[in-house]
Amino acid sequence: MVQNKQRKSKSSGKLGNPFKKLKFGKKRKQMAIPPAPPLSIPRGFTIVEKQSLYEPFAHAVIAQNPSTGEYKYILDELSLDTFEREVYNKILDILLAEIHSPKEEIKSARDFFDKEAKNIVDKYRITLGWLPDVSWSKILYHAERDLVGFGPIDALMRDPNIEDISCDGVGKPVYVWHRRYENLETNMFFKADDDVDNLIVKLVHMSGKHVSTAFPIVDAALPGKHRLAVCYRREITPFGTTFTIRKFREDPYSIIDLINVGTLSEEVAAYFWTCLENRASIMVLGGTGAGKTTALNAFACLIKPGSKILTIEETAELNLSHENWVSLISRQSYGLGENHTGEVALFDLVKASMRHRPDYLVVGEIRGSEAYVLFQALATGHGGMCTMHAESVDTAVKRLTQKPMDISPAYIPLMNLIAVVHRVHLTKAGETKAYRRLTSIDEIVDFEDYRNVFKWEPTKDNFNSSIETSVILPAISKHSELSEEELTEEIRRRKNVLSWMRKHNIRSYKDVAAIIAEYYSRPKEFYKTKVEKVGVGS
Repeated sequence: MVQNKQRKSKSSGKLGNPFKKLKFGKKRKQMAIPPAPPLSIPRGFTIVEKQSLYEPFAHAVIAQNPSTGEYKYILDELSLDTFEREVYNKILDILLAEIHSPKEEIKSARDFFDKEAKNIVDKYRITLGWLPDVSWSKILYHAERDLVGFGPIDALMRDPNIEDISCDGVGKPVYVWHRRYENLETNMFFKADDDVDNLIVKLVHMSGKHVSTAFPIVDAALPGKHRLAVCYRREITPFGTTFTIRKFREDPYSIIDLINVGTLSEEVAAYFWTCLENRASIMVLGGTGAGKTTALNAFACLIKPGSKILTIEETAELNLSHENWVSLISRQSYGLGENHTGEVALFDLVKASMRHRPDYLVVGEIRGSEAYVLFQALATGHGGMCTMHAESVDTAVKRLTQKPMDISPAYIPLMNLIAVVHRVHLTKAGETKAYRRLTSIDEIVDFEDYRNVFKWEPTKDNFNSSIETSVILPAISKHSELSEEELTEEIRRRKNVLSWMRKHNIRSYKDVAAIIAEYYSRPKEFYKTKVEKVGVGS
């Protein structure tokens, strides 16, 4: 622990603005925070990667045991010493008493808190006892973390490489799913029931929901659309409160991002683009964490601008760029036992959505009776998209035709396309990592009659095309002014448009949507003046 005498300040007694002095995330000429104590690395482990999470307060280290190949995630966060902790407890009570809710809407709760907390600390600094600016910076960091942040896991939430954070109970290490190293044990754990219970109560309240021993299971969306799943206390788990947070990207993957990371090819994306323009229905299959929702969100951005889209989810995860978009979220029951007072289920939302006349109905995940209503909507000519937990087309159809979905086999062809996404392990440059790939895309001709149009080849990590066997494209041709040859040529042009966006590093989902909208409005002029001009696809 760093001692006070090591933190001697040149301050004249005023706090000033410690955050201005620190200049988070930027190179500083003078470091205000003294070096942290040596990081405790498990015996036999060596550091393979370091990352700054919130400079200079929190850092992450990936350590590996060379003999076993095991990786660990070490969180290095500046802590408060005994005297700083005493002042922190006092200032926390003052902040809670004196910071009032803003009278108007604010963009950032953290920015609002920083401003208000600084003014209050200025006011009470002398009465709380002398501390150098460095200590006040640490105290304000911990106050922000605990009051408007995510508490002890706030630093983990800042790591863009972490997809999931999970706690299996009291006294057990917190685990994270890292984009490069997959499941990693961290050096963080909760010592007592109260520690994790208080955190969960805070997080659930942040999501606008309730948790208690009477309602121990909660599925909620945190600020930033991160998904929180909770089993509270020891009502249903013997190890104490458990939780899992699935982090939501602030900048969602676009179709260009998925092409860049190899999830699909330009030709596959152009094929989906053409099908979606003509209201084809699409189902994305895969296991937990395979990337179903990510793929669904990217596909939805290919829908023609101006189309009315309704999304229906249990927790908000989809993020579309369309203006004419309505998002509907289900609501849990307020009753006990069989009394479902106030519940608004996915079934109710799908049924109600028909009155809104959507061009496309997007259901985050189907698993029950809502599937029946979705297929009824498809039968009336609406476009539809959804995800479902299944490993293949066969298993998906079996789930659909069995209870509780109970879809008639005659209705199965209403779902025109089924795409299967898997998390796979590939060795590149001598290193094996996890990737996500659309392993197959099948057209549903009839019940138990499926036409594969694209298949992923694992040995070459590319996509084999059988698009000439498509039955959807000839059907689109019959209902449009384009012949089958012209439709195939249009797919080629759209493939080149996607290639042009990649070449010009246009990847943000909003920028990609803007280009797609521009292409829809004047396809020939756009292609001639921009794509052909730079020689893409020539």
